[in-house]
Amino acid sequence: MGMAIIEEFYRKMRNGYVIGPFMKTCDPAFVEAAGYAGMDFVILDMEHGPASVESLQNHIRAAQVAGVLPVVRVGSCGDISRVLDIGAAGVQIPQISSAKEAEAVVREAKYFPEGERGVCRFVRAAKYSAMEKSEYFRKANHTLVIIQLEGQQALENLNEIMEVPGIDILFIGPYDLSQSLGLPGQTTHPAVVEQMQEIVERAKKKHILVGTFMDNKETLRKWSNAGVQYLSYSVDTGIFYEACVWVRKQMNQINAC
Repeated sequence: MGMAIIEEFYRKMRNGYVIGPFMKTCDPAFVEAAGYAGMDFVILDMEHGPASVESLQNHIRAAQVAGVLPVVRVGSCGDISRVLDIGAAGVQIPQISSAKEAEAVVREAKYFPEGERGVCRFVRAAKYSAMEKSEYFRKANHTLVIIQLEGQQALENLNEIMEVPGIDILFIGPYDLSQSLGLPGQTTHPAVVEQMQEIVERAKKKHILVGTFMDNKETLRKWSNAGVQYLSYSVDTGIFYEACVWVRKQMNQINAC
């Protein structure tokens, strides 16, 4: 992605928010449609979904066509360099619970002097070597790095995690957090909300960008009002299901008249 798009993405976050869905389907048309609908980003999911690095290439192409920022949630740190090589504008890494783990993410995502990412310029992100070397390595270090905080240990180590340079967004995973509190799936339980709110407030004091996931209008309103800037709203498959339910209900009402 061009630097101008990433800079605009940052500007929107700093001045308000950005919003986008997780994407689990393997059809890039859904990514393209999300861009035309005005979404700011899509999170292409390799942790909980069937997508491979090979299939994600076309998802990223679709994102670039429609002007939406492609972020990839990897399954592990070992996937970071591979998805950046195919053109991901950002990486999102699950289950980070310590500063040491956060530092390892940055090393994998950045070239020298910020990290130790494996070097190759014969990749899609470098236009298969058509891009001048120094330009590519300079631009590649502007990749977004997003880490997911999903358990009690992450909260206990939050101060140290927030001091790690190179992390752009702290993302709160409400479902895994609820499980770590012995409340699996109860993302609106007061104990879960309290922990999430604490992370948001502590990050805001450090002027660190925060994101989280929500899957209904009520939680979207709550966390946007709380100052969360990176709003991950629901999942493509879930959004499609809800739209189908709505259409079916409309037909039922018409037939009842």
